[in-house]
Amino acid sequence: MANIREIQSRINSVKDTMKITNAMYMISSSKLTQARKKLADTEPYFYALQGEISRILRHLPELHHSYFNKRENIPAEERKIGSIVITADKGLAGAYNHNIVKLEEEILSKPGQHKLFVVGELGRHYFAKKDVDIDTNFRYTVQKPTMHRARDISAVILDQFNNHELDEVYVVYTRMENAVQSEAEVLKLLPLERGGDFGEMKMPLNMYREEIELNPSPMDVMNSIVPSYINGMIYGCLVEAYASEHNARMMAMKSATDSAQDLIKDLSILYNRARQAAITQEITEVCAGARAQQKKS
Repeated sequence: MANIREIQSRINSVKDTMKITNAMYMISSSKLTQARKKLADTEPYFYALQGEISRILRHLPELHHSYFNKRENIPAEERKIGSIVITADKGLAGAYNHNIVKLEEEILSKPGQHKLFVVGELGRHYFAKKDVDIDTNFRYTVQKPTMHRARDISAVILDQFNNHELDEVYVVYTRMENAVQSEAEVLKLLPLERGGDFGEMKMPLNMYREEIELNPSPMDVMNSIVPSYINGMIYGCLVEAYASEHNARMMAMKSATDSAQDLIKDLSILYNRARQAAITQEITEVCAGARAQQKKS
């Protein structure tokens, strides 16, 4: 059995670790609250944009736009596929980063010419070791997502899609299902699907409006609102991923704190047993010394 000093040292070490994990839990909890508020404040505008695109397509089903062009004439092996991969900048978040990496590797296993746009240091370090084209100028952090950063990202993506440098664009991120559960998923950004999100709106408008007037032309309107919609989708993914990361870190730190408390209980029992054994040994030695003195006298 370890001596009292060693056990006491281990208990103090675990308590120090528990203070750190508890502090990280509180920090992630605060950041999660801020991220969810950001998302709630901006969602209505982008859902409204989605609704307007839906109305335009409903009234002009014959409208053909480059953002809806699937480029079906390009063989699967020659299609240029871009993936915006949103990971964390650091670990200690359970399986958060592993789930994102696993989904992206499934995309990379499919035929085509793949190109990665990685947001987050851990993702960049991981995929840098892989034989895949990574946009090295695309170096963004996932901390404190902003609309300005989302515009920068969407500008790069839209420019390469319009110049036929990309034929398909996906976002690999983590979406929060509820307060305790997050799910890694793949969202197709481009080309837009007529029967996808635009066929069934996620957030109904208060008024169902059938009359529509497009100035100066339907193409100009689509050229204006589709980039804003893409920008909003990217911003939403960044905020969702940021919130999910801190939600995962909260869960991981809570689990670590609970494990530390259980370990302290076990070590406290060992400490009490060692202390009791030491006291018993001292009493035994004192009694043995007293008997020895009695025999001498």
